[in-house]
Amino acid sequence: QVQLVESGGRLVQAGESMRLSCAASGRTFGSGAMGWFRQAPGKGREFVAAISRSGFGTDYSASVKGRFTISRDNARNTVYLQMNSLKPEDTAVYYCLVRREERSDYSATYYNAIEYDYWGQGTQVTVSP
Repeated sequence: QVQLVESGGRLVQAGESMRLSCAASGRTFGSGAMGWFRQAPGKGREFVAAISRSGFGTDYSASVKGRFTISRDNARNTVYLQMNSLKPEDTAVYYCLVRREERSDYSATYYNAIEYDYWGQGTQVTVSP
């Protein structure tokens, strides 16, 4: 079993930056593919960004590409989401997900939440106009 704990969410103004962290514990973190998803009030969960098992593959939704950067530090069992030029429409609960290492191709990224095995509890990001 893997436990994921997100942190870093807070209230900011539009245009500001924020970095989210997701720390993994429990079963060996290994090098499974990771992802960030978000859910805004009244909406479904939305793919934000993904990073491959190797860390060399990354991908982003169209709405955040060029503003957000996903990265990972396997030595610290942590994945990050650097968010720049934040907009009010980025307001949501942000979740990090991990896919088991043995199910993760070396450079593959995964876009569907159902492809992941573990979820964190989420961290609230609020961007005021």
